[in-house]
Amino acid sequence: MFHLGWFLGNGFGIQAWSQTNGDGPWTGTNITDWTKPDLYQDLARGLDRAGFDYILIEDTAMVEDSYQGSADTSLRRGFMAPKNDPMPLVPLMTAASKNIGIIPTFSTIQYPPYLAARLGVTLDHLTEGRVGMNVVTSVTDRVAQNYGYEEHLAHDERYEMAMEWVDVVQQLQGSWLPGAVVADADGGVYADHTKVKPIDHVGKFFRSRGPLNTIPGPQGKVPICSAGSSEAGRTLAAMYDDTMIALAKTPESAKALREDMRARVAANGRNPDDFKIFFIVSPTIEDTDEHALEAAAKYKAYMASDKGVEYNLWNMSYTSGGRIDFGAIDPDTKVEDIDLSKQNGEYTSIEKLFENQEGRTLREVVADSFQINDLGFVGSPDTVAAKMGEFMDGVGGDGFLMYLPTTRHNIAKVADGLGPALRRRGLIREEYTGGSLRDNLLQF
Repeated sequence: MFHLGWFLGNGFGIQAWSQTNGDGPWTGTNITDWTKPDLYQDLARGLDRAGFDYILIEDTAMVEDSYQGSADTSLRRGFMAPKNDPMPLVPLMTAASKNIGIIPTFSTIQYPPYLAARLGVTLDHLTEGRVGMNVVTSVTDRVAQNYGYEEHLAHDERYEMAMEWVDVVQQLQGSWLPGAVVADADGGVYADHTKVKPIDHVGKFFRSRGPLNTIPGPQGKVPICSAGSSEAGRTLAAMYDDTMIALAKTPESAKALREDMRARVAANGRNPDDFKIFFIVSPTIEDTDEHALEAAAKYKAYMASDKGVEYNLWNMSYTSGGRIDFGAIDPDTKVEDIDLSKQNGEYTSIEKLFENQEGRTLREVVADSFQINDLGFVGSPDTVAAKMGEFMDGVGGDGFLMYLPTTRHNIAKVADGLGPALRRRGLIREEYTGGSLRDNLLQF
Protein backbone atom coordinates (compact mmCIF):
# COMPACT_ATOMS: atom_id res chain seq x y z
CA MET A 1 0.00 0.00 0.00
CA PHE A 2 1.01 3.60 -0.43
CA HIS A 3 0.03 6.98 1.03
CA LEU A 4 -1.67 9.90 -0.72
CA GLY A 5 -1.53 13.66 -0.28
CA TRP A 6 -2.93 16.67 -2.14
CA PHE A 7 -0.91 19.78 -2.97
CA LEU A 8 -3.03 22.92 -2.70
CA GLY A 9 -0.67 24.63 -5.09
CA ASN A 10 -1.89 28.21 -4.98
CA GLY A 11 -2.40 28.11 -1.25
CA PHE A 12 -5.38 30.05 0.05
CA GLY A 13 -5.53 31.89 -3.28
CA ILE A 14 -7.49 31.98 -6.51
CA GLN A 15 -8.00 28.33 -7.41
CA ALA A 16 -8.14 27.15 -11.02
CA TRP A 17 -7.51 30.62 -12.45
CA SER A 18 -4.07 30.20 -13.95
CA GLN A 19 -4.75 26.51 -14.60
CA THR A 20 -7.72 27.33 -16.84
CA ASN A 21 -5.82 29.39 -19.38
CA GLY A 22 -5.64 32.55 -17.28
CA ASP A 23 -8.65 34.08 -18.99
CA GLY A 24 -11.29 31.35 -18.80
CA PRO A 25 -13.24 29.23 -18.94
CA TRP A 26 -13.69 29.67 -15.20
CA THR A 27 -14.53 26.67 -13.08
CA GLY A 28 -17.66 27.05 -10.96
CA THR A 29 -17.57 29.97 -8.55
CA ASN A 30 -13.89 29.69 -7.67
CA ILE A 31 -13.07 33.05 -9.24
CA THR A 32 -15.45 34.92 -6.91
CA ASP A 33 -15.58 32.67 -3.84
CA TRP A 34 -11.91 31.78 -3.37
CA THR A 35 -11.76 33.83 -0.15
CA LYS A 36 -14.46 31.67 1.47
CA PRO A 37 -13.82 28.31 3.18
CA ASP A 38 -16.36 26.24 1.22
CA LEU A 39 -14.14 24.87 -1.57
CA TYR A 40 -11.37 23.98 0.85
CA GLN A 41 -13.81 22.26 3.21
CA ASP A 42 -15.22 20.31 0.26
CA LEU A 43 -11.66 19.32 -0.63
CA ALA A 44 -10.99 18.06 2.91
CA ARG A 45 -14.25 16.09 3.02
CA GLY A 46 -13.68 14.53 -0.39
CA LEU A 47 -10.09 13.48 0.22
CA ASP A 48 -10.97 12.23 3.70
CA ARG A 49 -13.48 9.96 1.97
CA ALA A 50 -10.70 8.77 -0.34
CA GLY A 51 -8.31 7.91 2.51
CA PHE A 52 -5.71 10.64 1.93
CA ASP A 53 -3.08 11.29 4.60
CA TYR A 54 -2.94 15.06 4.24
CA ILE A 55 -3.47 18.25 2.28
CA LEU A 56 -0.36 20.41 1.92
CA ILE A 57 -1.14 24.15 1.68
CA GLU A 58 1.43 26.19 -0.25
CA ASP A 59 1.99 29.79 0.78
CA THR A 60 4.08 32.64 -0.62
CA ALA A 61 3.87 36.16 0.83
CA MET A 62 4.72 38.46 -2.06
CA VAL A 63 3.64 39.83 -5.43
CA GLU A 64 6.25 38.59 -7.89
CA ASP A 65 7.62 41.14 -10.37
CA SER A 66 10.86 39.61 -11.62
CA TYR A 67 9.31 38.46 -14.90
CA GLN A 68 9.81 41.25 -17.46
CA GLY A 69 10.43 43.61 -14.55
CA SER A 70 6.75 44.00 -13.75
CA ALA A 71 3.93 42.55 -11.61
CA ASP A 72 1.66 42.65 -14.69
CA THR A 73 1.79 38.92 -15.49
CA SER A 74 1.50 37.89 -11.84
CA LEU A 75 -1.63 39.94 -11.19
CA ARG A 76 -3.23 39.73 -14.62
CA ARG A 77 -3.11 35.95 -14.55
CA GLY A 78 -3.36 35.36 -10.83
CA PHE A 79 0.04 33.70 -10.45
CA MET A 80 0.62 33.34 -6.67
CA ALA A 81 -1.33 36.52 -5.94
CA PRO A 82 -3.76 37.49 -4.55
CA LYS A 83 -3.55 35.04 -1.66
CA ASN A 84 -4.80 34.93 1.93
CA ASP A 85 -2.99 33.69 5.02
CA PRO A 86 -3.73 29.94 5.24
CA MET A 87 -3.36 29.50 9.01
CA PRO A 88 -6.95 30.46 9.96
CA LEU A 89 -8.18 28.08 7.24
CA VAL A 90 -6.60 25.00 8.85
CA PRO A 91 -9.10 24.43 11.71
CA LEU A 92 -12.00 25.19 9.35
CA MET A 93 -10.86 22.36 7.07
CA THR A 94 -10.37 19.86 9.88
CA ALA A 95 -13.73 20.81 11.42
CA ALA A 96 -15.38 19.85 8.11
CA SER A 97 -13.62 16.45 7.94
CA LYS A 98 -12.84 13.55 10.26
CA ASN A 99 -9.38 12.14 9.63
CA ILE A 100 -7.27 13.90 7.03
CA GLY A 101 -4.27 15.95 8.14
CA ILE A 102 -3.62 19.53 7.04
CA ILE A 103 -0.04 20.80 6.57
CA PRO A 104 0.22 24.59 6.16
CA THR A 105 3.48 26.25 5.11
CA PHE A 106 5.79 27.92 7.63
CA SER A 107 8.55 30.06 6.11
CA THR A 108 11.68 30.31 8.20
CA ILE A 109 12.04 34.02 7.34
CA GLN A 110 8.37 34.83 7.98
CA TYR A 111 7.86 33.08 11.31
CA PRO A 112 10.29 33.54 14.22
CA PRO A 113 10.72 30.16 15.94
CA TYR A 114 8.72 31.10 19.05
CA LEU A 115 5.78 32.32 16.98
CA ALA A 116 5.94 29.19 14.80
CA ALA A 117 6.21 26.80 17.74
CA ARG A 118 3.27 28.41 19.53
CA LEU A 119 1.14 28.59 16.38
CA GLY A 120 1.90 24.96 15.51
CA VAL A 121 0.90 23.75 18.97
CA THR A 122 -2.23 25.93 18.97
CA LEU A 123 -3.30 24.44 15.64
CA ASP A 124 -2.49 20.97 16.96
CA HIS A 125 -5.02 21.55 19.75
CA LEU A 126 -7.65 23.10 17.46
CA THR A 127 -7.37 20.25 14.93
CA GLU A 128 -7.12 17.50 17.59
CA GLY A 129 -3.73 16.41 16.33
CA ARG A 130 -4.21 16.65 12.58
CA VAL A 131 -1.79 19.46 11.70
CA GLY A 132 1.77 19.42 10.36
CA MET A 133 4.34 22.09 9.54
CA ASN A 134 5.68 22.46 5.98
CA VAL A 135 9.06 24.11 6.50
CA VAL A 136 10.25 26.28 3.59
CA THR A 137 13.12 28.71 3.26
CA SER A 138 11.16 30.89 0.77
CA VAL A 139 12.44 31.43 -2.74
CA THR A 140 12.59 35.05 -3.80
CA ASP A 141 14.05 38.38 -2.74
CA ARG A 142 10.55 39.85 -2.74
CA VAL A 143 9.46 37.62 0.15
CA ALA A 144 12.62 38.46 2.08
CA GLN A 145 12.09 42.17 1.50
CA ASN A 146 8.60 41.93 3.00
CA TYR A 147 10.17 40.67 6.23
CA GLY A 148 13.00 43.12 6.75
CA TYR A 149 15.79 41.72 4.57
CA GLU A 150 17.53 43.69 1.84
CA GLU A 151 17.79 40.51 -0.22
CA HIS A 152 17.37 36.82 0.43
CA LEU A 153 20.11 34.73 2.00
CA ALA A 154 22.18 32.45 -0.23
CA HIS A 155 20.71 29.00 -0.89
CA ASP A 156 22.89 26.93 1.46
CA GLU A 157 22.79 29.58 4.18
CA ARG A 158 18.98 29.48 4.03
CA TYR A 159 19.07 25.76 4.76
CA GLU A 160 21.57 26.23 7.57
CA MET A 161 19.11 28.73 9.02
CA ALA A 162 16.20 26.31 8.48
CA MET A 163 17.95 23.53 10.39
CA GLU A 164 18.49 25.82 13.36
CA TRP A 165 14.89 27.05 13.03
CA VAL A 166 13.42 23.54 13.27
CA ASP A 167 15.72 22.72 16.17
CA VAL A 168 14.52 25.76 18.12
CA VAL A 169 10.85 25.11 17.29
CA GLN A 170 11.14 21.53 18.52
CA GLN A 171 13.03 22.58 21.66
CA LEU A 172 10.20 24.98 22.44
CA GLN A 173 7.52 22.38 21.71
CA GLY A 174 9.35 20.09 24.15
CA SER A 175 9.82 22.73 26.85
CA TRP A 176 6.90 21.31 28.87
CA LEU A 177 8.15 17.98 30.18
CA PRO A 178 5.91 14.93 30.72
CA GLY A 179 3.85 15.41 33.86
CA ALA A 180 4.08 19.21 33.75
CA VAL A 181 0.29 19.53 33.46
CA VAL A 182 -1.14 18.47 36.82
CA ALA A 183 -4.68 19.90 36.47
CA ASP A 184 -5.49 19.18 40.12
CA ALA A 185 -8.70 21.10 40.75
CA ASP A 186 -8.98 20.00 44.38
CA GLY A 187 -5.41 20.96 45.19
CA GLY A 188 -5.50 24.13 43.12
CA VAL A 189 -2.45 23.20 41.02
CA TYR A 190 -2.58 23.43 37.25
CA ALA A 191 1.09 22.95 36.29
CA ASP A 192 4.32 21.89 37.98
CA HIS A 193 6.73 24.74 37.34
CA THR A 194 9.75 22.45 37.82
CA LYS A 195 8.79 20.64 34.64
CA VAL A 196 8.44 23.75 32.46
CA LYS A 197 11.94 24.70 31.31
CA PRO A 198 13.49 27.63 29.40
CA ILE A 199 15.55 26.50 26.43
CA ASP A 200 17.99 29.46 26.48
CA HIS A 201 18.89 29.01 22.82
CA VAL A 202 21.58 31.28 21.40
CA GLY A 203 22.56 30.39 17.82
CA LYS A 204 23.84 31.88 14.60
CA PHE A 205 20.40 32.99 13.38
CA PHE A 206 18.07 32.88 16.39
CA ARG A 207 17.88 33.60 20.11
CA SER A 208 14.97 32.30 22.16
CA ARG A 209 14.67 31.91 25.92
CA GLY A 210 11.45 29.91 26.22
CA PRO A 211 9.61 28.06 27.59
CA LEU A 212 6.55 27.97 25.37
CA ASN A 213 3.56 29.49 27.15
CA THR A 214 1.05 26.84 26.16
CA ILE A 215 0.69 23.15 26.96
CA PRO A 216 1.83 20.42 24.54
CA GLY A 217 -0.60 19.47 21.78
CA PRO A 218 -1.92 15.96 21.05
CA GLN A 219 1.08 15.13 18.86
CA GLY A 220 3.73 16.66 21.12
CA LYS A 221 6.21 17.90 18.56
CA VAL A 222 4.19 18.71 15.43
CA PRO A 223 5.16 16.56 12.37
CA ILE A 224 7.59 18.25 9.96
CA CYS A 225 7.42 18.29 6.16
CA SER A 226 9.80 19.82 3.64
CA ALA A 227 10.56 19.76 -0.07
CA GLY A 228 14.08 20.02 -1.41
CA SER A 229 16.29 17.57 -3.26
CA SER A 230 19.50 19.60 -3.14
CA GLU A 231 22.23 18.38 -0.80
CA ALA A 232 21.20 20.96 1.80
CA GLY A 233 17.52 20.09 1.37
CA ARG A 234 18.22 16.38 1.84
CA THR A 235 20.24 17.09 4.97
CA LEU A 236 17.34 19.05 6.50
CA ALA A 237 14.81 16.35 5.60
CA ALA A 238 16.98 13.52 6.94
CA MET A 239 17.37 15.28 10.28
CA TYR A 240 13.79 16.36 10.92
CA ASP A 241 11.14 15.36 8.37
CA ASP A 242 8.25 13.01 9.04
CA THR A 243 7.26 13.40 5.39
CA MET A 244 9.25 14.78 2.46
CA ILE A 245 8.00 16.08 -0.89
CA ALA A 246 10.05 15.18 -3.97
CA LEU A 247 10.09 15.22 -7.77
CA ALA A 248 10.96 12.18 -9.88
CA LYS A 249 10.49 11.40 -13.56
CA THR A 250 10.94 7.62 -13.44
CA PRO A 251 10.51 4.78 -10.92
CA GLU A 252 14.27 4.32 -11.05
CA SER A 253 15.07 7.91 -10.06
CA ALA A 254 12.36 7.82 -7.37
CA LYS A 255 13.79 4.59 -5.97
CA ALA A 256 17.32 6.03 -5.94
CA LEU A 257 16.12 9.11 -4.05
CA ARG A 258 14.15 7.01 -1.57
CA GLU A 259 17.10 4.71 -0.88
CA ASP A 260 19.44 7.68 -0.44
CA MET A 261 17.07 9.41 1.96
CA ARG A 262 16.39 6.29 4.02
CA ALA A 263 20.14 5.83 4.46
CA ARG A 264 20.51 9.47 5.54
CA VAL A 265 17.61 9.16 8.00
CA ALA A 266 19.17 6.04 9.52
CA ALA A 267 22.54 7.82 9.77
CA ASN A 268 20.78 10.45 11.91
CA GLY A 269 19.70 7.77 14.36
CA ARG A 270 16.11 7.71 13.15
CA ASN A 271 13.95 4.82 11.92
CA PRO A 272 13.68 5.15 8.11
CA ASP A 273 10.30 3.38 8.21
CA ASP A 274 8.95 6.43 10.05
CA PHE A 275 10.00 8.71 7.15
CA LYS A 276 7.64 8.96 4.15
CA ILE A 277 8.47 10.48 0.75
CA PHE A 278 5.55 11.70 -1.35
CA PHE A 279 6.37 12.03 -5.06
CA ILE A 280 4.55 14.88 -6.80
CA VAL A 281 2.40 13.91 -9.79
CA SER A 282 -0.20 15.60 -11.99
CA PRO A 283 -2.29 12.73 -13.43
CA THR A 284 -4.87 13.11 -16.18
CA ILE A 285 -8.03 11.26 -15.13
CA GLU A 286 -11.15 11.02 -17.29
CA ASP A 287 -14.00 8.54 -17.63
CA THR A 288 -12.22 6.60 -20.37
CA ASP A 289 -8.64 6.14 -21.53
CA GLU A 290 -9.53 7.75 -24.85
CA HIS A 291 -10.94 10.87 -23.21
CA ALA A 292 -7.91 11.10 -20.93
CA LEU A 293 -5.52 10.97 -23.87
CA GLU A 294 -7.52 13.72 -25.56
CA ALA A 295 -7.38 15.84 -22.39
CA ALA A 296 -3.63 15.29 -22.02
CA ALA A 297 -3.07 16.29 -25.66
CA LYS A 298 -5.19 19.39 -25.17
CA TYR A 299 -3.17 20.38 -22.09
CA LYS A 300 0.11 19.79 -23.91
CA ALA A 301 -1.07 22.00 -26.77
CA TYR A 302 -2.08 24.69 -24.29
CA MET A 303 1.34 24.60 -22.61
CA ALA A 304 2.95 25.10 -26.05
CA SER A 305 0.71 28.12 -26.72
CA ASP A 306 1.66 31.71 -25.95
CA LYS A 307 -0.16 31.58 -22.61
CA GLY A 308 1.44 28.28 -21.64
CA VAL A 309 4.93 29.49 -22.56
CA GLU A 310 4.31 32.72 -20.65
CA TYR A 311 3.43 30.71 -17.56
CA ASN A 312 6.53 28.53 -17.81
CA LEU A 313 8.84 31.53 -18.30
CA TRP A 314 7.17 33.32 -15.40
CA ASN A 315 7.50 30.25 -13.18
CA MET A 316 11.16 29.80 -14.10
CA SER A 317 11.84 33.45 -13.23
CA TYR A 318 10.17 32.96 -9.87
CA THR A 319 11.88 29.61 -9.25
CA SER A 320 15.28 31.21 -9.87
CA GLY A 321 14.64 33.30 -6.77
CA GLY A 322 13.70 36.30 -8.87
CA ARG A 323 17.35 36.61 -9.93
CA ILE A 324 16.92 35.61 -13.62
CA ASP A 325 14.27 37.20 -15.83
CA PHE A 326 13.60 34.46 -18.36
CA GLY A 327 11.16 36.82 -20.08
CA ALA A 328 14.08 39.05 -21.05
CA ILE A 329 16.04 36.26 -22.75
CA ASP A 330 15.70 35.75 -26.51
CA PRO A 331 13.53 32.58 -26.71
CA ASP A 332 15.71 31.27 -29.55
CA THR A 333 18.77 31.20 -27.25
CA LYS A 334 20.31 27.75 -26.83
CA VAL A 335 19.83 26.57 -23.27
CA GLU A 336 23.56 25.92 -22.82
CA ASP A 337 24.17 29.62 -23.53
CA ILE A 338 21.93 30.77 -20.67
CA ASP A 339 23.81 31.83 -17.55
CA LEU A 340 22.16 30.18 -14.54
CA SER A 341 24.83 31.24 -12.06
CA LYS A 342 22.74 34.11 -10.66
CA GLN A 343 19.88 31.91 -9.51
CA ASN A 344 19.26 31.72 -5.77
CA GLY A 345 15.96 29.85 -5.58
CA GLU A 346 15.01 26.23 -6.17
CA TYR A 347 18.31 24.99 -7.57
CA THR A 348 17.20 21.43 -8.25
CA SER A 349 13.99 22.49 -10.01
CA ILE A 350 15.86 24.72 -12.47
CA GLU A 351 18.53 22.09 -13.05
CA LYS A 352 15.91 19.43 -13.79
CA LEU A 353 14.21 21.66 -16.37
CA PHE A 354 17.48 22.11 -18.27
CA GLU A 355 18.78 18.58 -17.74
CA ASN A 356 19.75 16.83 -21.02
CA GLN A 357 18.35 19.72 -23.09
CA GLU A 358 21.58 20.82 -24.77
CA GLY A 359 21.11 21.95 -28.35
CA ARG A 360 17.51 23.03 -27.81
CA THR A 361 16.29 26.59 -27.54
CA LEU A 362 14.62 28.15 -24.54
CA ARG A 363 11.38 28.31 -26.54
CA GLU A 364 11.52 24.58 -27.27
CA VAL A 365 12.27 23.65 -23.68
CA VAL A 366 9.49 25.70 -22.09
CA ALA A 367 6.96 24.44 -24.64
CA ASP A 368 7.26 20.81 -23.54
CA SER A 369 9.18 20.68 -20.26
CA PHE A 370 7.16 20.86 -17.08
CA GLN A 371 8.42 21.07 -13.51
CA ILE A 372 5.73 18.57 -12.49
CA ASN A 373 4.56 15.93 -14.97
CA ASP A 374 1.99 13.15 -15.12
CA LEU A 375 4.54 10.29 -14.79
CA GLY A 376 2.50 8.56 -17.50
CA PHE A 377 -0.58 8.44 -15.27
CA VAL A 378 -3.12 9.17 -18.01
CA GLY A 379 -6.38 7.26 -18.35
CA SER A 380 -9.54 6.15 -16.64
CA PRO A 381 -9.53 5.78 -12.84
CA ASP A 382 -8.82 2.04 -13.22
CA THR A 383 -5.97 2.64 -15.66
CA VAL A 384 -4.36 5.34 -13.55
CA ALA A 385 -4.73 3.22 -10.41
CA ALA A 386 -2.95 0.31 -12.11
CA LYS A 387 -0.13 2.58 -13.35
CA MET A 388 0.32 4.11 -9.90
CA GLY A 389 0.59 0.64 -8.41
CA GLU A 390 3.20 -0.41 -10.98
CA PHE A 391 5.23 2.75 -10.37
CA MET A 392 5.21 2.30 -6.60
CA ASP A 393 6.18 -1.38 -6.98
CA GLY A 394 9.33 -0.15 -8.69
CA VAL A 395 10.01 2.52 -6.08
CA GLY A 396 9.47 0.34 -3.04
CA GLY A 397 6.99 2.40 -1.09
CA ASP A 398 5.76 5.62 0.52
CA GLY A 399 3.34 7.71 -1.57
CA PHE A 400 2.19 10.33 -4.07
CA LEU A 401 1.30 14.00 -3.71
CA MET A 402 -1.43 14.87 -6.22
CA TYR A 403 -1.05 18.28 -7.87
CA LEU A 404 -4.18 19.17 -9.84
CA PRO A 405 -6.20 22.34 -10.28
CA THR A 406 -8.33 22.49 -7.13
CA THR A 407 -11.82 22.33 -8.56
CA ARG A 408 -14.84 20.38 -7.39
CA HIS A 409 -14.69 18.43 -10.66
CA ASN A 410 -11.15 17.27 -9.94
CA ILE A 411 -11.99 16.55 -6.32
CA ALA A 412 -14.79 14.23 -7.50
CA LYS A 413 -12.53 12.52 -10.06
CA VAL A 414 -10.03 11.67 -7.35
CA ALA A 415 -12.30 11.07 -4.34
CA ASP A 416 -14.99 9.09 -6.13
CA GLY A 417 -13.11 7.76 -9.16
CA LEU A 418 -9.44 7.14 -8.45
CA GLY A 419 -9.81 6.48 -4.71
CA PRO A 420 -12.22 3.53 -5.10
CA ALA A 421 -10.15 2.15 -7.99
CA LEU A 422 -7.04 2.17 -5.79
CA ARG A 423 -8.93 0.53 -2.93
CA ARG A 424 -10.18 -2.28 -5.19
CA ARG A 425 -6.51 -3.10 -5.80
CA GLY A 426 -5.61 -2.91 -2.12
CA LEU A 427 -3.21 -0.03 -2.83
CA ILE A 428 -4.47 2.51 -0.28
CA ARG A 429 -6.04 2.32 3.18
CA GLU A 430 -9.56 1.03 3.58
CA GLU A 431 -9.98 3.03 6.77
CA TYR A 432 -8.08 5.23 9.17
CA THR A 433 -6.88 3.46 12.31
CA GLY A 434 -5.54 6.44 14.29
CA GLY A 435 -6.59 9.93 15.16
CA SER A 436 -3.65 12.13 14.22
CA LEU A 437 -1.59 13.10 11.20
CA ARG A 438 1.35 11.18 12.66
CA ASP A 439 -0.93 8.13 13.04
CA ASN A 440 -1.89 8.43 9.36
CA LEU A 441 1.75 8.47 8.29
CA LEU A 442 2.71 5.54 10.50
CA GLN A 443 -0.32 3.36 9.75
CA PHE A 444 1.76 1.37 7.23
